[in-house]
Amino acid sequence: MTNLLEINNLYVEYKTAKINETTVVKAVNGVSLSIKKGEIYAIAGESGCGKSTLAKAIMNLVPIKSGKIVFLGNNQNKGVNDYNKSELKEYRKNVQMVFQNPYSSLNPKMKIGEILEEPLIINTDFSKEDRKKRVIDIITKVGLNETHLDNYPHEFSGGQRQRIAIARALVLNPKLIIADEPVSALDASIQAQILNMLNELKSELNLTMIFISHDLSVIKFLADRVAIMYLGEIMEEGKTTEIFENPTHPYTKALLSAIPKYGKTSEEILSGDLPNDIPSGCKFSSRCKHSAGECDLRCPEFHQITETHKVRCLL
Repeated sequence: MTNLLEINNLYVEYKTAKINETTVVKAVNGVSLSIKKGEIYAIAGESGCGKSTLAKAIMNLVPIKSGKIVFLGNNQNKGVNDYNKSELKEYRKNVQMVFQNPYSSLNPKMKIGEILEEPLIINTDFSKEDRKKRVIDIITKVGLNETHLDNYPHEFSGGQRQRIAIARALVLNPKLIIADEPVSALDASIQAQILNMLNELKSELNLTMIFISHDLSVIKFLADRVAIMYLGEIMEEGKTTEIFENPTHPYTKALLSAIPKYGKTSEEILSGDLPNDIPSGCKFSSRCKHSAGECDLRCPEFHQITETHKVRCLL
C-alpha cells in the first residue's frame, strides 16, 4: 500500500504563563509516522499524551514548531503548514475530522439537511438536486434516513448525533478521516453500533482513517496498525496483532493490563500521573518499574522487532 500522509520529525509546543515564568510544553515531540491508503491507523495513550494535538496539527489547526506534514494526495512534498489559502481549502476537502462531542460540533440552529449540505455548497459546484441526492445518500450510509434531515441536533440521541457528525465528514468524499475519540462519550452498546458502522464504511468506501482513542479494546476491534503515544512521543508502533499479542514497551504492557478482564487481575498496574518535569532520558523512566540508570540519562532510539513492529526502549 502506498502512503497517503507522512509526518516527519514533528514538533508542536505550547507556552503556559505563570507569575514571572513562561513554561514550554512539548505536546508533540519529534513524531514521525506514515498513514497508508485504505488503513485505519490508531493512536493510543493516556489523556495529555499529545494525541489530540497531533490530530489538530495534521488539520493545520495549531501551528507547528518544526517538522513536516506531507499529504500525498495534494501537493507532493509540500508541507501542509506551507499551503496557501486555496491549497488549504483543497486539503480540507480531502482531510476531514470527527470530534469527540458531536453536539458541540453541530450547529444547533441548523437542520441536519442544512448541516450536511453546507460543505457541498462551499466546496462544490453541484446543483441543488445533486446536493440533495448526495445528502440523502450519505445520511442513509450512516444508518439514518431522509426523514431525519428536517430535524435539529437536539432532537437526536448522542449516538445519532455522532452518526450525523460522521456523515458530515464523509459528505465531500474525503481521502482521510481523523476521528478524535469519536465513541468515548457514548454508552457501550452505542459504541458498538458506531464501531460496526465505521468498519462497514471502511470496506464500502475504502476509507483511510486516523483513529484516536485511549480505549485499547476499541482499537483492537477496529485498527490495522497502532501507535502507542506517551508525553508527545511514539513509544511503540506495529500491526494491531503485534501490539496486542507481543507488546514490548513497558508502557504498552501497562495500558493493556488496564483493560478489564473478568476474573483476572492486572499483571502490571500503571502508577502515578504524567510528570510535570519531563525526564531527560526515556520519557517513561519516572513511572517504569524496570527503569535502570541508563534510562534516566539516554533517550532511546527506535529498534525494529519485525519489519512492521518497532519500539523505543533501552531494555
